[in-house]
This record gives sequence, structure tokens and C-alpha cells, in this order.
Amino acid sequence: MIENIVISSQEELEKIKRSIAEDGAEKLHILADFDRTLTRAFVDGKSTPSLISILRDGDYLTPDYAEKAHALYAKYRIIEGDPKISLEEKKKAMHEWWTVHFDLLIRSGLNKKDLERAIETGKVSFRQGALDLIDLLNVHNIPLVIMSSSGLGGDAIAMYFAKQGRLHDNIHIVSNLYEWDKDGNAVSVKEPIIHSMNKDETAIQNFPVFDQIKNRKNVILLGDSLGDTGMIKGFACDNLIKIGFLNENIEENLEQYKKNYDVLILRDSSMEYVNVLLKEILE
Repeated sequence: MIENIVISSQEELEKIKRSIAEDGAEKLHILADFDRTLTRAFVDGKSTPSLISILRDGDYLTPDYAEKAHALYAKYRIIEGDPKISLEEKKKAMHEWWTVHFDLLIRSGLNKKDLERAIETGKVSFRQGALDLIDLLNVHNIPLVIMSSSGLGGDAIAMYFAKQGRLHDNIHIVSNLYEWDKDGNAVSVKEPIIHSMNKDETAIQNFPVFDQIKNRKNVILLGDSLGDTGMIKGFACDNLIKIGFLNENIEENLEQYKKNYDVLILRDSSMEYVNVLLKEILE
């Protein structure tokens, strides 16, 4: 376990932990990404990037959906991962990708039943220890705010939590939202569209959850991409611990991730470190 943990500054981390502990659970909330953060990056040895990837790889919608969705993935995923492309260019490309893909999903007959079928496959799995984290937060009534750019949106994430018996009142989901007709067919996606590169622009103040967390100014942030650190932008926190999950391509990305996160958990490892950290703070 230890070899998979990288801490930028142990001294600074201990200082922040003490400050959060002194303020107590009532001043704390958790801000987390969903795909590949709360969930595992690899299931049965196969990379599982997201809930939407299950739909893209399966036979759920119209016959031509998978081919067109894979073509979009091939075009835009390269842009998303290229360190030489500027953030502004990436934001423009990601917005274009999400917009075109949402339109494709709607034209391909996306229905709420497809969300349920994707979840039932078991191809997305909570990271080891994630359920313990969720239960611990529920016991102490600490809000878990999930900010996700999921292509299947907040409804799918809520369904996934419900399937695990974990859709507690302290869980708040900020994600893309579909409009559904009376038959459960997707007809549109509400603005703003959240993608992997604009979480720094998705101000938490604009969502109902803000009233629940505005006075909880100590934050533990969990993410798996460099863009996830932007989830906290615009929120005036007193203390912040950023924990990043660097699931693959460790050598190429380690130094950049170390500059952005206080703690790194490598190689799709468990939530054990997060759970121990939280218990130390609460006790």
C-alpha cells in the first residue's frame, strides 16, 4: 500500500489535518469526481473510463451509435490527453465533443432504461474502500459533493448509488442533466454542460448544494485528472487537502500531478489511505 502513496509535503499535510480536526466534522465536506475516482479505473483487467464507455462499447442504441461514438472518442481523446495543447483549446474541443455526443445519444434513442442496463452490467465498480468512505461520511453527516462530467449524467450516478444502497441524504450530485419525456426518452441536455476541462468554471455557488456546504469551509478534494483540481475554484475554503488518483501512465504524469495534488494514490489502488486520513481527522 505504502509504495502507492506519494505525499508532496508530509509536514504541510499534518498541519492542515490538525486544523481540520480542530474545526470538527460540522465544518468539513468532501468534493469528489466520480468516474475513475470513486470508481475503479480497471475492472477485470480492462480499462473502464466511465459509465458512458459501457454504452459506447455495447449494443444498446441504434445500430450506428457505437461506431459514431467511437469515432468521436478517437478524435477528441487525443486532444484531451495532449500536454502540448493549451487549456483553452482543450476546453473548446471538449465542449464540442460533449455537445455532439449528447446530440448523437438523443438521436440514437437514449432511454432511462439504457442507463439501468449499463449499470446492471457490473462493468463499473466502486473503488475498494469507497463504500466504507461513503458509510463513514453518512454516519458523521458530512456532505459528499460529486462533480462529474459524466456523459450519462447525474441520473445514472444516482441510479448507481441507489443500486448499492448508498443514495444517502448527504450525497449531492452536480453533473450533466437530461430532460426526459413521459416515456423515458432523452430529449435534451440542460445547460451548463460539464466536461472534463471546465470544472474550474462550474461554480458550486450556482447549484442548490451550495446552501448545504457554504459554511463547511474545510474540504477534502478527490479527483483523477488535472482538471479535477479546478472543482474547488471559486469556493472560499479555509483548509484544503487535494488527493489525486493517478491510475496509469505513472512516469509520464507523476511530476505534474505532484504539483497539483497534496497526496497521490497510484495504480488504481484502494481508498484505504483516504479512510485512514478521515478517521484520524474525525477522532
